[in-house]
Amino acid sequence: MMATYHDLREFLMQNLLYFLLKWRPWMLFCIYVTISSIILFSGNPYQRSVYLTSANAVSASVYRSANNVTSYFNLHDINEDLQHRNAELERELLATRTRLRQYEELEYAAKVPVDSALQRYDFIIAHVINNSIHRPHNYITIDRGELDGIKPEMGVVDQNGIVGKVNVVGPHSARVISLLNDYLRISCKVKGTEQVGSLVWDGKDYSEALLEELPRHSTFAVGDTVITSGYSSSFPEGVPVGVIASEMRDHDDNFYTLRVRLFTDFSRLSTVRVVIDNMSDELKSVESDPDEKNKQF
Repeated sequence: MMATYHDLREFLMQNLLYFLLKWRPWMLFCIYVTISSIILFSGNPYQRSVYLTSANAVSASVYRSANNVTSYFNLHDINEDLQHRNAELERELLATRTRLRQYEELEYAAKVPVDSALQRYDFIIAHVINNSIHRPHNYITIDRGELDGIKPEMGVVDQNGIVGKVNVVGPHSARVISLLNDYLRISCKVKGTEQVGSLVWDGKDYSEALLEELPRHSTFAVGDTVITSGYSSSFPEGVPVGVIASEMRDHDDNFYTLRVRLFTDFSRLSTVRVVIDNMSDELKSVESDPDEKNKQF
């Protein structure tokens, strides 16, 4: 065992001496360079300044590389923290938007003038969350539903004029048959007259509709205002619809067909009002099954 240890020690010493002898010129060169550098930088302020600047640059680069490596391994934690912060900010943003919408609704309701003829009507303010204008049968979705008091057949208007009629109601939303849908026909008349026709969309231009079946003895002029007739509980009488743009040739000589330029801009629908007729239930009760009521007399 001792022989082996002695042989190993001798082997290591021989290799160390061999290494020193082999690399002696380079080692001497490095020693001379080090000594020369110390003398140069310690005795000359300019060279010392250059050295310190270079050393700082190298150190900064090393630190920067080390920091990049450390940051890379911390990216998961940083990203998770950012996700939590983003989620919290998103919740705060949604809460702020909800409060802002409530304030806008109050301001909107306060600005809407109340006509004495509309005292029997109330309104539910809603916001359009989906809308189509280029399909043959267009519909609108609003963010109010059955829990908010919305029912089928209720009329929908905006600040300019009529929009449509409620068709399908869910707990928190409702679908509205848009005026831009030929399934919907609304009783209207020319303002200042009593002759009634049916307003219907012809599927061509979202800014225009047709007032059909207007009696031939009606009086009107291009530019006259068209309003709702009030013959339905969906819309009060006198809600603005549009203005007469032109008269069209009708296949029936007993009626006029008028092209009406709509007041409502369906491409920019945002806030709407759903019409509540407080006499709706009473009117339905009175008007239901008239033949049965006549039997009592």
